[in-house]
Amino acid sequence: MVKEQLNLYSQNGGEPEPTEVSAGFDPDATACLIEGDTLEVCAQLPSEAFQLIVSSPPYNIGKDYEQVRDLDDYLNRQEDVIEHLVRLLAPTGSLCWQVGNFIDTSLPRNEVYPLDIYFHPLFKRHGLQLRNRVVWHFGHGLHARRRFSGRYETLLWFTKTDDYTFHLDPVRVPSKYPGKRAYKGKNAGKPSGNPLGKNPSDFWSFDVETFLEAEWSEAVWDVPNVKSNHPEKTEHPCQFPVELVERCVLAMTDEDDWVLDPYGGVGTAAVAALKHGRRAVSVDKEADYLAEARRRLAMLAHGTLPTRPMGKPVHKPSGKLTQIPLEWKEEASE
Repeated sequence: MVKEQLNLYSQNGGEPEPTEVSAGFDPDATACLIEGDTLEVCAQLPSEAFQLIVSSPPYNIGKDYEQVRDLDDYLNRQEDVIEHLVRLLAPTGSLCWQVGNFIDTSLPRNEVYPLDIYFHPLFKRHGLQLRNRVVWHFGHGLHARRRFSGRYETLLWFTKTDDYTFHLDPVRVPSKYPGKRAYKGKNAGKPSGNPLGKNPSDFWSFDVETFLEAEWSEAVWDVPNVKSNHPEKTEHPCQFPVELVERCVLAMTDEDDWVLDPYGGVGTAAVAALKHGRRAVSVDKEADYLAEARRRLAMLAHGTLPTRPMGKPVHKPSGKLTQIPLEWKEEASE
């Protein structure tokens, strides 16, 4: 089995620690980057070994790494994978499945199918319990001319049992009214909030500055999607941000736990796991993506991997034109 040793630098400073990166599953490794078919690889992984399984599966929309199938065929194949994932999940573990929409382009009307609605019964059929349907909002959506631009996706958080790991404190957000006191009841006059902040809710649009300044109905904390100017951007066309996975890692695992991404792409989930002292398995059938994942872990080990910090405020455009394009002036005069 091929192994590579890296020195993973602590995120809080301190001495680097040896990190074993394996090309196959190795319980003594820190990260395993496995090339192969998801179903075949998952069939060989040990049962109940993973405290967190987090992934964004192919959406069946015709990307280079997938074959577009009939929706029912696509879901049947995904259920075969899900059956293995349930076996791999620890009794106290969590499974987070992040999906968008399948758009059936074979129909003249290009009908939209929200994949989270179709995946939900598949997970329920295998005994998992839904804890949250998290809405991930982002500012740059799909281009559309005959419908509104899609600017959110969903993350379904399931657990295997009622006895699941959950740590709220590491992912709390600033309170709207820090130090507020209860005005009635047995706790009247006492602080009513938590000094570490409040529960971030199931609407993940994380912009700290807006959260502190806006009314509750407008409060957001943005997690931008990975576009061309994002510091984490690679060749992968549907890469999700490290920040999105970090919240799952911090809230649903403990140090040294195993995290699995069965559709690992360029290793985003592995990066998030290793950043916080967890171990990771990332599976993908594309050798180029595995090579990029290996490169990203090496950069993480040397403290040079560019990632977007959790909670960093998102750029807010003023909406004002600094310079009117000449073409707009010409069109207005016609």
